[in-house]
Amino acid sequence: MGCDCKMDLLDNIAVLIHDVKLEVAMYMAKSLAPYDITPEQAFIIILLNERDGLSQGEIASALRKDKSSITRMLVSLENKGLMHKITSSYDRRYYKVSLTDKGKSLAANVIPCISGTIDVLQTGFSLEEMNELHRLLMKMRDNMKK
Repeated sequence: MGCDCKMDLLDNIAVLIHDVKLEVAMYMAKSLAPYDITPEQAFIIILLNERDGLSQGEIASALRKDKSSITRMLVSLENKGLMHKITSSYDRRYYKVSLTDKGKSLAANVIPCISGTIDVLQTGFSLEEMNELHRLLMKMRDNMKK
């Protein structure tokens, strides 16, 4: 397969996608700063708010992160009193993760921050353009998985 793309590093689509990712991450980090959580931790909180009682592996799979990264984030969230682990009665190495009341309350603040980021990201795009962009990015992701 040949590449018809420009070879100028600064014009490379991969670099542009990386730059957009960094801008989105910085925007989210700024909007989440008052809550003392990172964007990655916010995604865990939102996920648990929607599907409470997931295992560490299920969280890692849903967020496409490695288990060691999830472990560090869960420890931080637990230390902040936002979630707790419920150990399995049949295997003490296995546990489910649930939000505390404090975590559920924080989710109510975090969800609008993430939604606001998405709104800013989509500003100026028509629904058709967003659907096409989504389709193209999914196609790129699938290409990279092959």
